Amino acid sequence: MVCKIEQNTVSPLSGPAGARANTLLMPAILIVDDLPVARTAIRALLDSHSIPVSGEAKNGKEAVEKVKKLRPSLVLLDINMPEMDGILAAYEIHRISPATKIVFLTIHDYPPFLEITRMLGCDCVPKAAAAKELTPTLHRLL
Repeated sequence: MVCKIEQNTVSPLSGPAGARANTLLMPAILIVDDLPVARTAIRALLDSHSIPVSGEAKNGKEAVEKVKKLRPSLVLLDINMPEMDGILAAYEIHRISPATKIVFLTIHDYPPFLEITRMLGCDCVPKAAAAKELTPTLHRLL
């Protein structure tokens, strides 16, 4: 999804790219974590690097619904969440929106887990390393 950013807002582009002068085109990100404090911290980190956020979700089920509605370019996805965990949500997101990239942002940082996420076609950034690794990962993917 390509979004236009005007006056600190992010909204889907409804016309052809470049239809309006002075509009900055940026990909949008959906933040998914069951902890409000984590979502707030992630949003603050992205805001500090001028990376637009299209929305937030508190669990995998809500994430799938928001992907259908918002069509983000990328989903930052926690693993351990109520109602639907991040692994199942990633599967559903890939099914309904194959072009949407997924980055697991999780406390799980041991090598076998990281290999599993890559086998799913997803990137993974440990939460402990988010301040250093998240924005370079996002810039590489977007």
